[in-house]
Amino acid sequence: MATGHDLDRRGADAILTRLDAMGLARMIAESEAMTLAAHGPIVTYSRKVFIPLTRLCRDVCHYCTFATTPRQAGPAYLSRDEVLAIARAGEAAGCREALFTLGDRPEDRYAAAREALAASGHASTLAYLRDMARAVLDETGLLPHLNPGLMDADDYAALRPVSASMGIMLESASDRLCEPGGPHFGSPDKRPAARIATIEAAGRAGVPFTTGLLIGIGETRAERIEALVAIRDLHARHGHIQEVIVQNFRAKPDTRMAGHAEPSLDEHLWTIAAARLVLGPAMTIQAPPNLHDRAELTALLRAGVNDWGGVSPVTPDHVNPEAPWPHLEVLAEATAEAGRTLLQRLAIGPAHARAVDRWADPALATRIRRLVDGRGLPKTDDWAAGEGGAVPAIGLDAEPKATAGIAAILAKAGSGATLDEGEIVALFRAERGDLAAIVRTADELRRQVNGDRVSYAVNRNINYTNICLYKCGFCAFSKGSTKAERGPAYRLDLDEVGRRAAEAAERGATEVCLQGGIHPSFDGDTYLAIVAAVRAAAPSIHIHAFSPLEVTHGAQTLGLPLEDYLARLKAAGLSTLPGTAAEILDPEVRAILCPDKLTADEWIEVMRTAHGVGLRSTATIMFGHVDGYEHWARHLLRVRALQTETGGFTEFVPLPFVHMEAPLWRKGKARSGPSYREAVLMHAVARIVLHPVIANIQTSWVKMGPDGARAILDAGANDLGGVLMDESITRSAGGQNGQCFDRAQMIALAADAGRPAYQRTTLYQPVDPRPAPFLEPLA
Repeated sequence: MATGHDLDRRGADAILTRLDAMGLARMIAESEAMTLAAHGPIVTYSRKVFIPLTRLCRDVCHYCTFATTPRQAGPAYLSRDEVLAIARAGEAAGCREALFTLGDRPEDRYAAAREALAASGHASTLAYLRDMARAVLDETGLLPHLNPGLMDADDYAALRPVSASMGIMLESASDRLCEPGGPHFGSPDKRPAARIATIEAAGRAGVPFTTGLLIGIGETRAERIEALVAIRDLHARHGHIQEVIVQNFRAKPDTRMAGHAEPSLDEHLWTIAAARLVLGPAMTIQAPPNLHDRAELTALLRAGVNDWGGVSPVTPDHVNPEAPWPHLEVLAEATAEAGRTLLQRLAIGPAHARAVDRWADPALATRIRRLVDGRGLPKTDDWAAGEGGAVPAIGLDAEPKATAGIAAILAKAGSGATLDEGEIVALFRAERGDLAAIVRTADELRRQVNGDRVSYAVNRNINYTNICLYKCGFCAFSKGSTKAERGPAYRLDLDEVGRRAAEAAERGATEVCLQGGIHPSFDGDTYLAIVAAVRAAAPSIHIHAFSPLEVTHGAQTLGLPLEDYLARLKAAGLSTLPGTAAEILDPEVRAILCPDKLTADEWIEVMRTAHGVGLRSTATIMFGHVDGYEHWARHLLRVRALQTETGGFTEFVPLPFVHMEAPLWRKGKARSGPSYREAVLMHAVARIVLHPVIANIQTSWVKMGPDGARAILDAGANDLGGVLMDESITRSAGGQNGQCFDRAQMIALAADAGRPAYQRTTLYQPVDPRPAPFLEPLA
């Protein structure tokens, strides 16, 4: 017997035969398994307002109470002020979407519509819709979703710049329902071929699209499968279907179908499961929660639903006015009772938000990108890396009770086994009980490996030049020339580098960290001279210097193999390498973030070679910009694989993207850094994924702020990094945290977490601290 997973390759008749053989119980079991595998326990909804721009329509569907006549409707269209009043009320109530509902081209039927459009200076309903959507975009924080009926390529071209998504219900693939006596007789816009053409045109136009079925209006199960196959094939060609609604017919008074029987719950469940099995695990399947009793919502979720659609705290469901929306608290509780977690989404679904350059007009793409996290779901807090301030609540006080899938992953990692990409991505998606369980597991692994002591280093940063040949999109520190760009450009001479190193040693530093831009005049001898200058000025200090980019540049300019050049650096006095320039070790991300920089493979090879000549190094990840959870997983796996091979990494350091002055963000091409939830998870998941091969996980007080760093000490981190004395790279990107975090502050921060602190060397050996603490940043 074939399972549901192969139904996406079959025709409608074969599918129905398979489903009949499976029976409802098996259909639901397979659908639920597919849903959980692709979406985990997350169920989404959109907090929105409904804006009924016009209730006039040229169609006469026999179950509809939305469409009406000019005599009953009053003004043919909402005014601009009325539209904005609804939108502003929604914004005040925390809504993010403005759903424009309207009849299909009423001017073709009603003189009142034509006269109202002429009076407002618009040639059509769609032209008026465009202006009202633009007003909502310009004057509120809401993203419009448009449901204007049949459209062609020109219509999409006009409306795409003012909407995050659009939609039209296919409802049915049955022409039979358009014949006399059928529910769609007299409604030319309900012809399946016309609606399929509209959905096809949306795909060609690159519009994220919502469609679906209306069941129980006289169609057969075979006709439902035909509709699902049509949607499946449209999505296979264009990838634009962001969700499929399976809506159950509700009989309404004062309609021709007031006495028509409504579909049973089992019939609805059968169709939802069929939709999941036909459309596949990744598709978002929606059912309106207000069309069922609360007690039935669990059954809908088990059948394959992973989205509740739009729920409004402000406006009624204008299509089903007899069925009020459940309060969001009640919906969250009902979702939780089913073992799921309710999260808000935008009008554009998460998969399309993650690829927003393809699926939105450029100006709108920037707006969407700055709203979302790495999942494509809206960030729910105002926290940003580098800004400091109090950290938001993210549910870490929830009971650390993992769902079955997450519990199995945590058990596997705890045994020291290597996780796969999908398992790591699942950890990054975690919320509520899963999130708390991941953090607790990371903390337990930290305690097993490191005990309760918190380490820190006393060091000084020496960034010897900010002039750089490269144009990394995340970097606000580097300058392209000696001209002032975002502040003065500079290059320290060797005497000044040596003076700063000596000064650091006099103040009790055990390490200097040296990095800089790739200056046009630098070659391999430059880096050798820098090491010599530091070693001469401060013979005992640990020299932690040169990213793999600088090492590669130095070797290439001297025509040396990496091994030979690294051996020269070591002989000159280099002690360890920082793990910077890694960013994200994935070509998809680097092609956008730093296309002219060394590749991920080249970074790995520098580190492998350095470890081979006896130079240990750190490893980093810089995350929260143009990356996704799959890229984070690949990065962690590459670091783990190299550490398993060489054992050369001393620590892993997550560096959340500081966005404020980053060129790529200012151009609208990067997210606004990770959410606080993502920053916490990165440290915790790194501890879990890299266990037991990397013992030390560091949290950056510069990026996380003192409050954030303190919280991370309970999420897998055992190290607070260095006091730094001078920190300029994060501050150049807009970070607000101080340039120095002295010894006393390190000890106090650890004590606030209930942990003792100790000073360490770069190689994690304890140091007897000098009596005098650091005071001020050094110039």
